[in-house]
Formats: sequence, structure tokens, C-alpha cells
Amino acid sequence: MVDYDIRSINEKVREESAFVEAIFRELEKVIVGQRPVLERMLIGLLCNGHILLEGVPGLAKTLSIKTICRIIKTKFQRIQFTPDLLPADLVGTMIYNQKDGSFVPKKGPIFANIILADEINRAPAKVQSALLEAMQERQVTIGDQTYPLEDPFLVLATQNPIEQEGTYPLPEAQVDRFMLKVHLTYPSRKEERQILDRMAGGEDIPICQVISPEDIIRARAVVNEIYVDDKIKDYIIDIVFATREPRQFGLDFDGLIEYGASPRATIYLTRAAKAHAFLRRRGYVTPEDIKALGLDVLRHRVIVTYEAEAENITSEEIIRRIFDKIEVP
Repeated sequence: MVDYDIRSINEKVREESAFVEAIFRELEKVIVGQRPVLERMLIGLLCNGHILLEGVPGLAKTLSIKTICRIIKTKFQRIQFTPDLLPADLVGTMIYNQKDGSFVPKKGPIFANIILADEINRAPAKVQSALLEAMQERQVTIGDQTYPLEDPFLVLATQNPIEQEGTYPLPEAQVDRFMLKVHLTYPSRKEERQILDRMAGGEDIPICQVISPEDIIRARAVVNEIYVDDKIKDYIIDIVFATREPRQFGLDFDGLIEYGASPRATIYLTRAAKAHAFLRRRGYVTPEDIKALGLDVLRHRVIVTYEAEAENITSEEIIRRIFDKIEVP
């Protein structure tokens, strides 16, 4: 019965994932390299999970997000976060109507399907809280009325890790609401040459819209059906618990971990692994799916101590050591 179910799920995945290659074909007209980053943005769409992109200026964070939005027939809003931004600039406000003496809501840019929150760490805490509340609750309150946000609703936020002046770092509890935190790196020499040849002319590259929000919602239902074996579930639990109780797994992290990953990490790692399998046209999750996404799910959820920082030990190094230690099923 299980074999039959997996076969039927495989068939569904093959049918519903036909658009994946079309998406990458269009993306790669504009974006050179960065395939893992583009995959993770699609995983966010398929899992209804928000993504935080971190990298130095000029690595195509904003361009990648704008390009993926051009491929989807959906409403897109870019919000440039600045220190003088107010919550009302994001969610909207009540406007006085002189004709009948009443107040009417004026909805803000948050009412879109995909939000590009550019340089999210440049906005003060009140604005960050307004955005993150919308991310969590998927609704916005203006005055005394609450308005649901359309599905799909996805926030793709960017932040610059090197500038500290005029920034308001996101607290750990708020960063935890992002499903994945993705680090962008410099392109290779070959990729840089391709970027030069493609972009130096300054001409806009035409791309086609290949999917609709309905396609995404339908694909999500198939992603939810992807099979996760009990051994894979135990593997995920072991990885997350190793961030909280490392000694039980033979890991010597004394004085290095302030807080381990929350149960949200367990949920997101499972959902992301399903979407990763979907992108590879598989109806079941393998340990390789977990390994591929473990760092992106956990790097912002494992909080290191001051002692670890003094020794230049990062959360990423700890996570890698955990993956090396935990036995693969």
C-alpha cells in the first residue's frame, strides 16, 4: 500500500512540477549562477514561508526577487525600508472623507502577493514589528478593522551584513519567523564574465510569465503529500535536539550555544525538505534534502554565546559539526 501511495505521489509530483524548469529557464535569462538562492525562493513559495536574503551589495538580491515576481502573474510590491518609515507607510491608515464625515481605510503596499522588503534592517522596530505581524498572522489591522492578506502572501526580505550605521538589527524572535535565511556569495570568475557580457549594455531582458498564483497553490497541495519516512523524521528531530542538548549526541559545545533551535525549525526543515524533493521531481524526502537545507533553516535559530563569538565560532560551524556527527538513516 505504501509503495502504491509513493508511486502515485511520484506521478502527481512529475505532473505538477512541470513548470519548475520553465521558471529556471526564464530566471537564468537574467540571473547568472545563484541557482541555490533561486531554488530557495521557490521553496518559500511552495511552503508559504518567508525568506531572508543576506549578502553584500551588488549580488543581485533585489534583482533575483524582482525577476521571480515578473515570472509569476501576481501582484508585487517593493518597499524600500528607511529609518524614517512609519508603520502606516507599510500597512495603510484611515483617511477622513469630507463628503460624509467618515473615515475610510487606505490600504498600504503590504496588500500584495509578493513583498520585497529591501534592506529590512534599516527600518525601526515599530515598522519591523508591523511587517512581521503581517507575516505571522497573514492579516493587517487598520483602525478597528482587520483585513486578510491574499494568498499567496510571501515576504522576501534583504539585508546588508556589513553596514551598521543607520541599521536596526532584527531581534532573534523576529528573525525566527523567516523560514530560511540564505547567504549570497560572490560569483565565480566565469559567472562574473557572463554577468559582464549580459548586463554591461544596460538593456532590459524580456522574460515570460509562466505560472499563476493558482499553479502555486495547486503545487503546494502536492508538496504537502510528499512522503516523509519515520527514519527521516527521527533524523530531523535528532538534528534539532542536538542544538539544544549537544552532550546527548557526543558533541562538546559547552559554553558555545546560548539557545538551540525552536520547534519551528523542526516544522520548517520538514516542509522545506518536501519542497526540495518536489523541485527534483521526487515524491519522497531523502537525507540529502535535509542536508541541503539544514544550514538555511537553522543558521538564524541557533544563538551562540559571547564566548563562542570571542573564539570566532559561528552558528554555521556548529550546525556543520552537528550534521557531521548525527548518523544518517
